[in-house]
Amino acid sequence: MLARMGDKWTIMTITMLVQQPRRFNELKRMIGGISQQMLTRTLRSLEGDGLVSRKVHPSVPPQVEYSLTPLGQSLALPLIELSTWVLENMEAIQRHREQVGTTPANSP
Repeated sequence: MLARMGDKWTIMTITMLVQQPRRFNELKRMIGGISQQMLTRTLRSLEGDGLVSRKVHPSVPPQVEYSLTPLGQSLALPLIELSTWVLENMEAIQRHREQVGTTPANSP
């Protein structure tokens, strides 16, 4: 579960759904760099975990809207706090990496 919650696409998707439900293409536009396949996979996993709900509106073409469940809402606040911490400390982390001569392969 920790690996799942630490995935950048999961974090970004959850934080984009905090304010309001969103349609697939809206999420894709908001989450820069995510492919359609990865967003689909992320949303399905979050739905399977009970963090996101999917609502199909009967129209032509059908419109699908994603929103956080109460469980997803309870996860959103800690994720937002973690994201804020990372943004606030990014420069210090980068300086430390330069001092010790390390640059992780998947550094932010």
